[in-house]
Amino acid sequence: MSKDIVALDNVVTVANVEKAAKNLKGIINKTPLLQNHWLSQLYDANVYLKREDLQVVRSYKIRGAYNKMSTLPQQDTEREIVCSSAGNHAQGVAYACKLLGLKGYIFMPANTPAQKVNKVRGFGSEMVEVVLTGSTYDDTFKAAKEFSDSRGSTFVPPFDDLAVIEGQGTVGLEILKAATFPIDYLFMPIGGGGLASGVSSVFKQLSPNTKLVGVQPQGAPSMYNSLQAQKRLSLDSIDSFVDGAAVKCPGELNFAICRELLDDVVLVPEGQICEDILRMYNEEGVVLEPAGTLSVSVLKYYAEQIKGKNVVCVISGSNNDITRMEDIKERAMQHQGLKHYFMISFNQKPGALRTFVNRVLQPEDDIIHFQYIKKNNKEKGPVFIGVEVKKSGDEEGIKERMTQEGFDYEYLNGKQDFLNMFL
Repeated sequence: MSKDIVALDNVVTVANVEKAAKNLKGIINKTPLLQNHWLSQLYDANVYLKREDLQVVRSYKIRGAYNKMSTLPQQDTEREIVCSSAGNHAQGVAYACKLLGLKGYIFMPANTPAQKVNKVRGFGSEMVEVVLTGSTYDDTFKAAKEFSDSRGSTFVPPFDDLAVIEGQGTVGLEILKAATFPIDYLFMPIGGGGLASGVSSVFKQLSPNTKLVGVQPQGAPSMYNSLQAQKRLSLDSIDSFVDGAAVKCPGELNFAICRELLDDVVLVPEGQICEDILRMYNEEGVVLEPAGTLSVSVLKYYAEQIKGKNVVCVISGSNNDITRMEDIKERAMQHQGLKHYFMISFNQKPGALRTFVNRVLQPEDDIIHFQYIKKNNKEKGPVFIGVEVKKSGDEEGIKERMTQEGFDYEYLNGKQDFLNMFL
């Protein structure tokens, strides 16, 4: 990879990350690096999890937030603190505000899960106010910056800041100090790139033979697209389901460092993430948020490369809202090819539904959703139908039989925005 215009030599030094680690002593948990025997057996590798889900605010974000805020010049600490976040950075800033006695305004997207909003208020207590605005992180960031600039407040960025990156880099130091073996592969989630920038900087200096792999959700590939284009790109739209990694544009410094240091960035489908959230809970009793699952989900796509290797996955957080579990299960089953949705044009005459059930569906197929929309005319009317099948691939038979029986249809899997109107 070619160097960016930003001078990258020793931008994030081990010495400064060590200073950040000392600054964080007594504030954060030194989270464990634990071998996961289930994943190790599944992928025929030695898979270790860096459990940042066990951090004091249940994510690594406290590291960068506190390191930044505790090293601010005195004139900055005398002003209000402002930040924007989809949740985890907000909790870190809120907790730091409480510890440091600073007044903070926390801007969060309006669709942020209630669990994360309540946690921010809990960690910040009377020192913080939460402002819910915007539909994506980038919208919220703009609103927070305008608010901060208008009041002369001190803005604490979530990832595009050297002190924040150095704080996140302490995750890498802890991994290397805990590991008694050479690490062949390190997998890290990427949103704006703060964690990947800090950790990869530490590894390139202390463990240069480790392959460094970033992971993004397929619906928010900002770093992936930018690296492919060799310049920062802003996405027109994103799927905000993986809210902790749903960023339209990577940070400038983060992009420059990641372009120089990362060996690969992989995109993982949201459905795969949901499948792995459920598997980690059912198999291991570990509750993860979508962004925190990225480094586990990517193992499927690196299965051949990691056989027999020592692998570390950074589990970035566990701030998941239990009310999202039905949506998570739904997306997982779609990804597994077990749930399928159609908009079907039914003839408005007796027996049409009977024909569909008896001649299109098989005995093991189950109708899980049935909704008449409206009649367009006297002859036909659209119906939204969801079908659960026994195994992936059975939906192809349903499509063939619908065509044979004269049912016009539109297949809706993959059109999540449309499905959200019905599910």
